[in-house]
Amino acid sequence: MVAEGEKVAERLSARGTHEGEFMGVAPIGKRVEWQGQAIFHISEGKVLECRGMPDMLGLLQQIGAVPAPEQPEEASPT
Repeated sequence: MVAEGEKVAERLSARGTHEGEFMGVAPIGKRVEWQGQAIFHISEGKVLECRGMPDMLGLLQQIGAVPAPEQPEEASPT
């Protein structure tokens, strides 16, 4: 977390298990992890506004809702 004046910026990581339907995807029981960022506007000890951006693409790829990009093949040694 970083704070300046009434603004606080946060980078976060979260983990969980996909045990319930999420965005129309049936549970797979797999552990997932995702990251995100958030910016808070705080005044007099109260959060007035929060804007966040989680890595939804990465999460959806982990539960199989979106195909992950193909990994490049490693170059064979010569």
